[in-house]
Amino acid sequence: TTPAPAMTQAPAEAPAPVVRAKVVPRGTTVSVSMSQTLSAGRNNVGDGFRGVLSAPLHSRDGAVVFPRGTEVSGTVVASKGRGRFKGAGDLGIQLTSIAGREVTSSEYEVAVKGKGKRTATLAGGGAGLGAIIGGLAGGGKGALIGGLAGAGAGTAGAAYTGNKDVVIPAESRVTFRLTAPLEVR
Repeated sequence: TTPAPAMTQAPAEAPAPVVRAKVVPRGTTVSVSMSQTLSAGRNNVGDGFRGVLSAPLHSRDGAVVFPRGTEVSGTVVASKGRGRFKGAGDLGIQLTSIAGREVTSSEYEVAVKGKGKRTATLAGGGAGLGAIIGGLAGGGKGALIGGLAGAGAGTAGAAYTGNKDVVIPAESRVTFRLTAPLEVR
């Protein structure tokens, strides 16, 4: 008789490895080095920006989830250029992704107060000085003309010297906080 064929047993499949998610907790500080300059005068709400992590991000157990230098992106969420005389300016940005993964973060905002009183002082001071010079040079009519010219010069000087743009320069370090945990598998 012929021997029965030997039963070969198929090797058991190894169980799939359990992949545990790494979680960067809510409230984690995210430090970003800006790759470009943003300005309230040039950028509008909805414009994007890029940067890189200036410090690594860690999971709850201390493992590095994203190393320093990881690319990030975000969006401008507020942009108001300075007004001519009284208007304050502000520029707000928010992270939208880290290494292509969607995130939610706090807003980083830069605000500059308006000039208001300073403008009135410069314009009024220019008018007074113009009136004095005009009065000495040409009497009453000269004082009126000099006062108007001085007020115009003072106003122009205030607008020129104090109307600076609100800017976040390239390579500056900006800090956000995660407003929701970031899970990475």
